[in-house]
Amino acid sequence: MELLREFCAENLTLVPAAVAAGARRIELCDNLAVGGTSPSYGVIKAAVGFARDNNVQVMAMVRPRGGDFVYNKWEQAMMLDDIACARALGVDGVVFGCVRTDANGQTVLDTELVKALVDAAKGERSEDAPLQVTFHMAFDVLGNEAQLSAIDELASLGVERILTHGGPAGTPILDNVERLRGLVAYANNRFIILPGGGITWQNADQVASLIGVHEVHGTKVVRF
Repeated sequence: MELLREFCAENLTLVPAAVAAGARRIELCDNLAVGGTSPSYGVIKAAVGFARDNNVQVMAMVRPRGGDFVYNKWEQAMMLDDIACARALGVDGVVFGCVRTDANGQTVLDTELVKALVDAAKGERSEDAPLQVTFHMAFDVLGNEAQLSAIDELASLGVERILTHGGPAGTPILDNVERLRGLVAYANNRFIILPGGGITWQNADQVASLIGVHEVHGTKVVRF
């Protein structure tokens, strides 16, 4: 199976070159300096138009700000609005992640908010085409046990992918192969574990082969 390379794009600037170099899916966002935030209406519209003409998919980031992944009620409303906007513009999917602190002070999945966002992405009317959903690297702030619980919950909610580095940010991706293999095994084909962070056009095939996946993510997954 050919390796699918998802290119993480800040606005539209590098998208044409990335697609020409072999990217087959675009994660579209703004402000990569803080890990990516929601792109604008105009950027989404332009990217979707380009993608349709070039047979690639667009996944729009839904994140109202940088920083942590615990969102208040105003931010939650923004996220729902961003999904509605992206959906109306014809994206193939959305990317988000949200956690909360439980009564024991542990960071856990914010299941209630995730469900609301997934419901918004999947649509309430049968004529609405459901969007794909990727849960992003908010997953990596969870502890190991909380990650396994999150996999179970996200699978039950209909999420298609989890984007994860498999370890602390900044660690070499090859150092996290065993953890990523374990996550793939635990997911057990319920959805896709999408590795990202430190994957380049030079090591993408090696990383995918070692982990046992057919999709990779990053800003350098194609050469141009």
